[in-house]
Amino acid sequence: MPLSPGEVANIVSDIRIVAIATDVAEAVRRTMKAPGYDHPAHREAGEDAAPCRHCLRLIKPGEERILFTYDRFAGVEQLPLPGPVFIHAAPCERYPESALFPEELRSSPRTMEGYARGRRLVVQEYVTNQQMEESVQRILLRRDVDYIHVNSTTAGCYTFRIERSGPATGR
Repeated sequence: MPLSPGEVANIVSDIRIVAIATDVAEAVRRTMKAPGYDHPAHREAGEDAAPCRHCLRLIKPGEERILFTYDRFAGVEQLPLPGPVFIHAAPCERYPESALFPEELRSSPRTMEGYARGRRLVVQEYVTNQQMEESVQRILLRRDVDYIHVNSTTAGCYTFRIERSGPATGR
């Protein structure tokens, strides 16, 4: 069953931007261990800019950052998919779930991966023109997509998740 015009118009305005949880970021800073894996985390002054997966702002060159293993499916799926992520070494405020696509991450290419429950990849789009909302809308218009993972296209690593904030649309 196709979505109504009202549902289509609300797709992009009714999303949640899901960054790494504050309790996860704080635990990594405190223990210097990867959550769920107990691998050591690595702290360094970065030579290049990298997105913090907690505040979704860029960690600027020279700023202290922590690199650790993170399961991008933690709390969403049973099968894990761990990979490397950065956070600011100093405490930072978590990106608000009600905000739009993070402006600081718009200028670099992003890969949008639409997933169905069961960690089943349904659709993948590469966005190089900063038109993130159009890609999010196309993907979330699909009834077989439950959430989107946003990844760095150049580095290949996970950045954050996008979910619908409103009620399910018939799935």
